[in-house]
Amino acid sequence: MRLRDCHNISDLRRLAHRRLPAPLFHYLDGGADDEWTLRRNTSAFEDYELLPTQLRNVAEVDASTRLLGLNLDWPVFLAPTGMSRLFHHEAEPAVARAAAKFGTLYSLSTVATTRLEDVAALTSGPKMFQLYIFKDRGLTTEFIQRCKAAGYAALCLTVDTVVQGNRERDKRSGMVLPPKWTAASWWSFLTHPHWSINALLGPKFDLANISHRVAAARATTSLIEFINSQFDRSLTWKDAGWLVRQWEGPVVIKGVQSPADAQHAVDIGARGIMISNHGGRQLEGSPAPVDCVRPIRDRIGNALDVIVDGGVRRGNHVIKALALGASACSIGRSYLYGLAAGGQPGVERALELLRDEVLVTMALLGVRSVAEITPQHVQHRPGRQ
Repeated sequence: MRLRDCHNISDLRRLAHRRLPAPLFHYLDGGADDEWTLRRNTSAFEDYELLPTQLRNVAEVDASTRLLGLNLDWPVFLAPTGMSRLFHHEAEPAVARAAAKFGTLYSLSTVATTRLEDVAALTSGPKMFQLYIFKDRGLTTEFIQRCKAAGYAALCLTVDTVVQGNRERDKRSGMVLPPKWTAASWWSFLTHPHWSINALLGPKFDLANISHRVAAARATTSLIEFINSQFDRSLTWKDAGWLVRQWEGPVVIKGVQSPADAQHAVDIGARGIMISNHGGRQLEGSPAPVDCVRPIRDRIGNALDVIVDGGVRRGNHVIKALALGASACSIGRSYLYGLAAGGQPGVERALELLRDEVLVTMALLGVRSVAEITPQHVQHRPGRQ
């Protein structure tokens, strides 16, 4: 299978499965516990039907939108995902360039393998930096200052990782700390020479934005253990408000799922929320993000930009989320499958497929702009309410 033979995100997933050693594919693909939440994130979209309006003159369809004060070419952007170099040696730069090419926002993770300053210099496209409020507030403050200096447009505060979820797939594959490879794991690396050679010959794997804070060894395990030690279980909305005041620009709270928490985000002055359960990798049994949109909108009205983060695999998923009240959607696995399948061209293929599906869905729905998508265009499937 080649990239040009991939006609949807599922095809890219299959190609990524072929090209990645098994432990890395399952790290990308897996979730917590029984992975019910992981599956539900996507299957929940099937509970909604689109209601088209006919004879609306859709000769021209414009998917552009405004999000967090930024002009985007379409209502999908790239969510922060850690350690992209695990999946392809081109890593975060490939994803940032693809995002800029497709006129949308790229979000860089704290645990990226490329320095935030280097990513900022790659393209003129808009960028957001994802961070945590660490026990060491000086580290968080350092990130804020670096992002201001580098010209990042927004910050994304992740709030759902005070502890790591129970990711059983990683335990089986050996993707734990320290790694526990089996004979099958080693065989998988040996039988994927393209990935293995690039990993061996390329730059040393590094969590580039944080490694300088570790005074001792620069080993990846030490870095990750340092980060895990910095997660603060005592955080409250007061701390999130401190971050908003320090940044003095758009802040998005990632990990919100309840109307009450959405209201807290309004109260501290956040600009947006990402309705997210961390891709089904944290709290098993939490609701699908798309199911949270209407209750949150009913509570906060238009006070925030509301982003659906999780399970988006089709253009019609995006349109359903917008009709329910979302401002935009973000994707993580969908573009990582593309990255693993073929580097920057693979990411571009993922974005091309989703963008084209968005435009076709809008035309078939009878809308010419994002602003024309309203609740009248969506309903629950009979018997699914």
